[in-house]
Amino acid sequence: MIKRMLIQVSAGIALGTAALAAQAADITGAGASFPYPIYAKWASQYQTETGNRINYQSIGSGGGQQQIIAKTVDFGASDDPMKGPDLEKNGLFQFPAIIGGTVPVVNVAGVEPGKLKLSGEVLADIFLAKVKKWNDPAIQSLNPDLKLPDAAIIVVHRSDGSGTTFGWTNYLSKVSADWKAKVGEGKAVKWPTGQGGKGNEGVAAYVRQLKNSIGYVEYAYAKQNKLSWTQLQNKDGQFVQPSQEAFAAAAANADWKSAPGMGVVLTNEPGAESWPVTSASFILVHRKQENPEKALEVLKFFNWAFEKGDDMAKALDYVPMPDSVTAQIVQAWKDEIKSSDGQAIWK
Repeated sequence: MIKRMLIQVSAGIALGTAALAAQAADITGAGASFPYPIYAKWASQYQTETGNRINYQSIGSGGGQQQIIAKTVDFGASDDPMKGPDLEKNGLFQFPAIIGGTVPVVNVAGVEPGKLKLSGEVLADIFLAKVKKWNDPAIQSLNPDLKLPDAAIIVVHRSDGSGTTFGWTNYLSKVSADWKAKVGEGKAVKWPTGQGGKGNEGVAAYVRQLKNSIGYVEYAYAKQNKLSWTQLQNKDGQFVQPSQEAFAAAAANADWKSAPGMGVVLTNEPGAESWPVTSASFILVHRKQENPEKALEVLKFFNWAFEKGDDMAKALDYVPMPDSVTAQIVQAWKDEIKSSDGQAIWK
């Protein structure tokens, strides 16, 4: 009799635990490190409000694309927008989730954040190892009021497949014919010089540790790690500081319907206030969903982020997606993401 009661109590506990588990959803995502700070912030607040957990791994855009193709995560994230034929081949749907900027960061004695000026061409020549010292005339002429050291420049770049690298090399290819011919653009390239760090985190750590170094990271990482970012000369010839307003200026006139999956590249956009290395970060999900419940939870999370996450994004110096764009995205969810029996996931 006692044994039977214990079994009944144990069964009751198991059923209660199962009921609680059913109430909370665990969603997994992986990919770009560029948006990681805001995705982590959103996930924390979302769990507080809903009890649902979003487990996001910052592994780089290349890894995010590979994992969603392999169906080992519920969503992938990439700063390198997947092209139309690849979306079609892999049965994927893509939409932008956030906008931000990538900035050059330096560790040079006496150079405070936002003081050093660089042009795109000089920046490309540094990463090509053509400009090798900080007091090179090409840099000094842009910064006559700064005392720059007679010291070798240490270049730091990404070691992993990275959408941040795609945006960076895409920009350098637009402003330097030499870079375009010798290196080109991509999530991973054959770097002419320098050492690699994994993720925005790794590059930030190297630049912070290595004197006379230069690297590139998402702006939030530069601020969080108290790194010295530089000004950049934009397409209109103006030297601009990285800021939410400068990122928004670059994205203001983007035609989001001009590319499959809204895969617009925002580098070297015109405008006197535009930051030249601006980019959107994208989410990838399968069009045909074998687990519609999980898919719905993914869409609920990003819908919540679009509706409630703007202030959190701005606090971390990202630019939220404009309402007109999120309206297009949500409508596309209804039209494009289906269960295996053809039913719309988002209604």
